[in-house]
Amino acid sequence: MPVAGFVVVAIVLQVLLPERLALHPSWILPGLEAALVVGLTAANPRRIDRSSRALRSTSVLLIASISFANAWSAVQLIRGLVDGTSGSNAAAILGSGAAIYLTNIIVFGLWYWELDRGGPVARAEARRPYPDFMFPQMANPDLAPLNWTARFFDYLWLSYTNATAFSPTDVMPLSRWAKQLMLVQSAVSLSTVALVVARAVNILR
Repeated sequence: MPVAGFVVVAIVLQVLLPERLALHPSWILPGLEAALVVGLTAANPRRIDRSSRALRSTSVLLIASISFANAWSAVQLIRGLVDGTSGSNAAAILGSGAAIYLTNIIVFGLWYWELDRGGPVARAEARRPYPDFMFPQMANPDLAPLNWTARFFDYLWLSYTNATAFSPTDVMPLSRWAKQLMLVQSAVSLSTVALVVARAVNILR
């Protein structure tokens, strides 16, 4: 299951972060997230897209938990870089920044996938006519079959390009919440990358 696999990657990245960047006790959120992943996978072993309010609420709780943990780590890292308490190990700083950056990509990809047009089940059943994101395949029928729908990796790509370019690229946000979410992701990515790279370069010099 690709979605669950990326969630596990995000949890592992959280566990690998230094203690000073994690919520304490450091095992609580990763443990909760792992339990939620196991529960979702057991309830729907093929794909996390079964039409169930309980399953969707659990999925949203899982994504929110990962988001909160990563936001906490990002704030702690940035604060340490600003006040000079992050240490002088450039490799450790770059590693922490990379873990937070990669988790940021995964978690926002999960948000886009979960929220666009009501979620994967609502999209598959065409419950909402208006999309929150305009993919190129939707704008030009010559690029894909008529029944084409975005899958999780399409949203992961959207998240990656937004975190890398700090702006939309081939996928355009249409709804206000989509624009706001992409704005938050770009701000987190920009601040993390800029400060981490600047600090690492300063140490190496």
